[in-house]
Amino acid sequence: MELVQASSNAIVPSASARMAATGEYLTFRLGTEEYGIDILKVQEIRSYEQPTRIANAPDFIKGVVNLRGVIVPIVDLRVKLGCASAEVNAFTVVIVLNVRNRVVGAVVDSVSDVLELSRDQIRQAPEMTAAAVNTSYITGIATVAERMLILMDIEGLMSSADMGLMESITQ
Repeated sequence: MELVQASSNAIVPSASARMAATGEYLTFRLGTEEYGIDILKVQEIRSYEQPTRIANAPDFIKGVVNLRGVIVPIVDLRVKLGCASAEVNAFTVVIVLNVRNRVVGAVVDSVSDVLELSRDQIRQAPEMTAAAVNTSYITGIATVAERMLILMDIEGLMSSADMGLMESITQ
């Protein structure tokens, strides 16, 4: 494991070592690609219901829903990440996330399963220099049998400044 010296003289794992740690991931589809997010960020999975639209919100923010008394913003990850289509069908679901003590919903095409991934199944995300390709929210690529999963830092994506859902916190 790669280690780095923290400012308090404690030794902590580097970002790449933390990325390669074993863990459980909820897998879901956006278009033809399969993604994985840390299962610990998932509060629940709900069927899609039409949210109440918010005036002047960006296209990827579909609106808000009332979830047991909590007003939850709904983000369509298909639109945010530039999928070719974002149609609602019987498989479309909302993954309710707890991100930095805020509840946020993420619309995806379908949920696949929960996988436990080991270090040898996860590879570092490729670095891309094209300005149009933002890979900062990809923590790694996992291979499981014939499947390739794009592992996503859902907390970083949902709390990013361009989402406008919460104040971004620099770490």
